[in-house]
Amino acid sequence: MNRPINILLQTTIPPTEDDWGIERFSLLTEYLSIAKDRNGQPLFNVTARDRSSDATGNDPVLSTLGDSDFDQLWLFAVDVGNGISTQDAAGITAFHQKGKGIMATRDHQDLGCSLNGLGGIGAFHFFHTYNPDPDSTRHCCDDTQTHTILWPNYHSGANGDYQVITAIEPIHELLKNPDSPTGTIEFFPAHPHEGAVGVAGDRKSARVIAVSKSLVSDRPFNLAVIVENQQDEHGNTLGRVVAESTFHHFCDYNWDTSMGCPSFVTEPPSDRIIKSSRALNDIQTYVRNIAVWLAG
Repeated sequence: MNRPINILLQTTIPPTEDDWGIERFSLLTEYLSIAKDRNGQPLFNVTARDRSSDATGNDPVLSTLGDSDFDQLWLFAVDVGNGISTQDAAGITAFHQKGKGIMATRDHQDLGCSLNGLGGIGAFHFFHTYNPDPDSTRHCCDDTQTHTILWPNYHSGANGDYQVITAIEPIHELLKNPDSPTGTIEFFPAHPHEGAVGVAGDRKSARVIAVSKSLVSDRPFNLAVIVENQQDEHGNTLGRVVAESTFHHFCDYNWDTSMGCPSFVTEPPSDRIIKSSRALNDIQTYVRNIAVWLAG
């Protein structure tokens, strides 16, 4: 029998009750933890934790990740720029160089910009101040309803709603769902101000696999980038990568608003996704696909 895939779900902030700590991703944690293979055996062994700091200011898990037994890292960058130390980044890089997979996600404006310290992984995330979108026509606010949040802030709908997505041909295996009438994933959780991901320059190992459309401007924007068969300057074949436009695709509040949210979230919520078995099935299938794909 194959052993379960060891997954680390990790935020970039310390435990904080009124923020997007790891407890806000409990539905994702539970779903992955109870997933079974065709023989009824556990598919995944899940560890979910917030950032912590040792005496030198490094996270004891991330800074030594290259020596760990984890098979993949799901990194929820929910910080404002100080969530990954230099030694943490070195540990994540060593992990990646061993062929281990990484899903990295952030949110609007500069939220999660510590991802820029991860070199090749951070390059697929466009922020307001750091590594902005090379397309300067996108340097404008899309979500015009929350005035305190600047671009990138694509409005795909209310928290608790779902958005219709478009899978880019050829359809990647992450977006296949045999339970869907179309055979593909059609819906993601919505969010009022999603961040930006993309592929800049000539990167044959990376491509955008899904896009959505703003409900405010009607402008298309990228949802997810995948990277595989990438080699670094040392000749290491790096693990697979998924770069996601927002951590709200995975958050409790965006799967079921009755789970609650931090007090600073003031936008009116929706309950459409919890009432849609198809939309919930799509996002659950998507996260399962990510976990299996990252494991190679």
